[in-house]
Amino acid sequence: MKSLTSQDILTLARETLHKEAEALMHMATELDEQFIGAVDRILACTGKVILTGMGKSGLIGRKIAATLASTGTPSFYLHPGEAFHGDLGMISSEDVVLALSHSGETDEVLKIVPFIHSNGNVLISITSNPESTLAKNSDLHLNACVKEEACILHLAPTTSTTAQLAMGDALAIALMKARDFTAMDFARLHPGGSLGRRLLMTVGNVMRKNDLPIVAPNCGATEMIHRMTRGGLGLIVIVDEGNIVGIVTDGDLRRAMESLQAKFFDINVMDIATRSPKSINKNAKLIDAEKMMTQHKVNSLLVTDDDGELCGVIQIYDIKL
Repeated sequence: MKSLTSQDILTLARETLHKEAEALMHMATELDEQFIGAVDRILACTGKVILTGMGKSGLIGRKIAATLASTGTPSFYLHPGEAFHGDLGMISSEDVVLALSHSGETDEVLKIVPFIHSNGNVLISITSNPESTLAKNSDLHLNACVKEEACILHLAPTTSTTAQLAMGDALAIALMKARDFTAMDFARLHPGGSLGRRLLMTVGNVMRKNDLPIVAPNCGATEMIHRMTRGGLGLIVIVDEGNIVGIVTDGDLRRAMESLQAKFFDINVMDIATRSPKSINKNAKLIDAEKMMTQHKVNSLLVTDDDGELCGVIQIYDIKL
């Protein structure tokens, strides 16, 4: 095993990144009407976009399919070998087929081209060779040409798969824009993700509502400390005849103890309360609560029902879960 210095390692890494970046920049200058045509055909598709490819190209195809599906273009990956042995039934005549092959001569992919044509599908290919068999037998060809692989032997798919992946991302972004795909659309397709959670779930879904730390306006200092500790939210809410009249945070409590010292135990809760605490309706989205917290630089909001009565507390930690 050859010994490499730290500098050798960094040099190799930088050379790899530079080669791949240069390939992408060159590919960007080569984009033409074929790309526009591919976007138009996919937009007009009433079925799905089916990705296919072997080996590393197949792995990239899986990722492109996932990206398209998550950004508004129904899509899935079909292994060309499995397709040739019975899974061609997964392709309907309304589908667009997007085939990946670095050389454009991948046998397993070429074997299913006759079926794709006879089935009436639009065939779009991504290869590094516009003169390849696959490119010439495609309705549209996207040129992901690279001069060489970043691999030190110029053999392992590196730059070529980066180029394929980037071309797939370019397609996905163009399609997103054309479909006017919004953050809310993204959230609907990613309900388990952080963005989906914030956009789709309401404050009422996650608020703390049990054993809220509520005190009366005449609450004294000792009871303030006990209620703050038992509540575990770092705050107490002051309610008078069903109306929210103020809030005291643990920071308010500490500052009052430091400034008043022995006189602290002579005060009641309203002496140190914030009398117009920030609140939000329980039906508001989590993202609205997050925006409000950011705007007002607070970590907690009181949650109210439609009658304006306290029904919970939400904190930034509840949103970020």
